[in-house]
Amino acid sequence: MPVQHLQLQYEHFAEDAGLPADALMLLQKAREATGIAYAPYSNFRVGAAILLENGQVITGANQENASFPAGLCAERVALSAVTSQFPDAIIQAIAISYQPAGGNSDHPISPCGICRQTLLEYEIRQQQPIRIILGGMMGEIIIIPAARLLLPFSFTPQDLKGFPQADHRKHQNG
Repeated sequence: MPVQHLQLQYEHFAEDAGLPADALMLLQKAREATGIAYAPYSNFRVGAAILLENGQVITGANQENASFPAGLCAERVALSAVTSQFPDAIIQAIAISYQPAGGNSDHPISPCGICRQTLLEYEIRQQQPIRIILGGMMGEIIIIPAARLLLPFSFTPQDLKGFPQADHRKHQNG
């Protein structure tokens, strides 16, 4: 069998200088959002900032719980805030930054698997790519043009074809 290859498109910046203005602004908001993280167990603070098509920026930060699986990542907190406050808004970009216990961060970290899947779901839902900006508190930055690039073998609504669709009207009040 022939071996297949995947390519990942992204932009790399050694530091903030040279970043497009909107990416720099959004990354700075994500960095600020690390300050509102609730991370008493890991002391690993993550912030996310989302740029909407209307120019608004929505932020979120990780929220830990003593029962570790019950915690929420910054990306999902911010995405949920967007859906709650602006249900029809188009997400243009998300920036993600972090601050580990005892110091600054100088390289990007990538979203976890659940956050990648969630970002992809939003991208599919809005039928437009979501640019992902990854950077620490300083140092190198990576910009990925679309969430789908982080999940090349993703699970999508297409995979559910053939399953009976739930009638959501039965569950509405009134």
